[in-house]
Amino acid sequence: MDGNGTTMLWQRLVEELADVFDAHGVCAAAAAEIARYTQTTTVVGISDPVRKHYDVWISQGDSLLTQTRWDSDKASFASLMDTGRAVLQPKHNLAANELVKSELWQLPRETVLAVPLPFPPGRHKLTWPGIICLVDPAESCPLTLNNIEPLAIQVTTFLDRAFLRQRSDQQAIEFGIVSDISYSITSTLHLEEIFRQVADAVRRALGAESISIGLTDDTSGEIIFVDALMGPLFNNLPPIRLQPGQGIAGWVATKGEPLIVNNVYADQRFYSKVDHDSGYQTHSILCVPLLVEQRVIGVLEAINKQNGHFDENDLRLLQAISGPLAVAIENARLHADVLAEKRRIETIFASMSEGLLTINKDGWVTAANDALLTLLRAESDTLYGQRVLDVIQTQPASFDGFWQQVLEVEDEYPQLACDLRQDGDECVPVLISGTTTRDAEGEVDEVVFVFSDLRQIREVERMRDDFFHNIIHELRTPLATILMYARLLREGKARDDSAKADRFLGVIERESDRLQKMVRQMLQLAKLEAREIQRSSEPVNLIPIFDQMLPPLADQATEKGLLFSRRIQTNLPPVLGNEDTLYMIFKNLIENSIKFTPSGSVRVDARQENGQICIEVSDDGIGIPEQAMPNLFKRFYRAQTAVERGIAGTGLGLYMVKEGIEKHGGTIDVASAEGKGTTFTVRLPVANL
Repeated sequence: MDGNGTTMLWQRLVEELADVFDAHGVCAAAAAEIARYTQTTTVVGISDPVRKHYDVWISQGDSLLTQTRWDSDKASFASLMDTGRAVLQPKHNLAANELVKSELWQLPRETVLAVPLPFPPGRHKLTWPGIICLVDPAESCPLTLNNIEPLAIQVTTFLDRAFLRQRSDQQAIEFGIVSDISYSITSTLHLEEIFRQVADAVRRALGAESISIGLTDDTSGEIIFVDALMGPLFNNLPPIRLQPGQGIAGWVATKGEPLIVNNVYADQRFYSKVDHDSGYQTHSILCVPLLVEQRVIGVLEAINKQNGHFDENDLRLLQAISGPLAVAIENARLHADVLAEKRRIETIFASMSEGLLTINKDGWVTAANDALLTLLRAESDTLYGQRVLDVIQTQPASFDGFWQQVLEVEDEYPQLACDLRQDGDECVPVLISGTTTRDAEGEVDEVVFVFSDLRQIREVERMRDDFFHNIIHELRTPLATILMYARLLREGKARDDSAKADRFLGVIERESDRLQKMVRQMLQLAKLEAREIQRSSEPVNLIPIFDQMLPPLADQATEKGLLFSRRIQTNLPPVLGNEDTLYMIFKNLIENSIKFTPSGSVRVDARQENGQICIEVSDDGIGIPEQAMPNLFKRFYRAQTAVERGIAGTGLGLYMVKEGIEKHGGTIDVASAEGKGTTFTVRLPVANL
């Protein structure tokens, strides 16, 4: 009877389970068939992967099948499974507390016949732990302690097949997830979009509470976590930065190896400060390195498995995702670097004061900056796509010959000084420099030309020559006068005439003062160029300076027939500066006003205004031509009107004035109209004492 009964049961199980590829279906069918053929209440239970609970099927043998779930601590399967063999367990041998809390032992009156699954234990790696129990088996029960183990082997075989199918299906799903993620992240070059797509997909696939990505800083080696993935608890916290080797992420990045930690607070590598600062509670972490050509660029973390613990399957899935993710991040970074470099080059290209022109190896214009367009007086659409020889015309040297010279040399940078023809018949002096860019094979890819406008240099050279001519003239005239009057005195031309002698000596003294003034101005310029005149930290009161300076200047203006007026606020606060430099600044301005005013008035006004000292020097003089304004404060520059009127000067006064004011943190503005006078306005910051 035992043989026929078990054989019929096995056959029936084979028939029932032939098309069942689900572990729960195997357990349900096994419970129903065993109960039907043994006429005994049968319990089949199988645990979850981490043994937190058991899914249990109870069959009474009357085709009534109940499915339930028992917590592990209430199932009381452990003692029956740990024997590793079939066991007939009397109820009266159990401890009282086990009886009270047990779900299983609420069913039998006397005994339970149990056999663990898988069977034999230890030889099956796929099947999760489980058990088959017969409750109060009768003596006539076809399953006994002696023949229940082969039944467990048969059930284990079908469970193995079910778990193998489940693993296969899971791998197919994981492959699909990896494929979808790989496609998604490689279809964009924006890091934020990559992070968002990966975080959502991986969190769902692994059943993780959150996903974090940390990227390695190339300079410091720190792991810097992406803020956008950290969640609301981290919104008001500074970015999370881990030092090299710090925390689980730092360990993974340093070692280049993955790590599963299902109890982080039991692991010394865990960096708990992040939890402490944020209030977030970390329980488990699965962390893998992000590798590009064996170089760790960061880490990918799954945090807090929501159902159980992270396992090797989760690790394989995360590693499969980490490969394309690392490549996508690296590509996005390289793309960002390329864009940044492109913007940098475009900014340099556009902001250069020199003209820049690029042409391909065949001589067609590919790019030109605004400076070159201004130099040529041309529009961009008249250059792009044109032959370079049609838009760049030089004389007396040919641009064609220079271009060929640039193409032929590799390690030199040829230059050509010539006149560049503008739109029309006008020419401008330029210095053209040329070089080539080459591809990986060393072939010319593009030619770059830089056009330097020499007009300012020529103007400076002209002003320098004018300066030396003026200096020579200014020195020669007083020296000749001094020499002439000294000879007259020596020859006794005023021996008996004291008035004439005094007049001769007065001329000599006046011309000597003129020479001394020029020498003093040259010394001041030398000090200014050598940076010896620096802003002092001493407070300077302007009232004594004006009291000392203005009376002799007023006498000069009166002798010339000018009306001289002054309005100086009596309680002017001090400024921080150098007293000699400030004296030079205001004396130069007032002397200029007197010099360039044939008739009318000169006015000096000093007052406090909006935390500054404002000094205005105004006149009714010849004024400054509008075209002279841009060069007014340049060294050696003299307006054409002054030259034409024969007004002496070196072209250094206003240059030194502006330099001195700027060294004191001040500003100078000028308002003028030719023939109507000029007003210089100086503003200096009040000293904060």
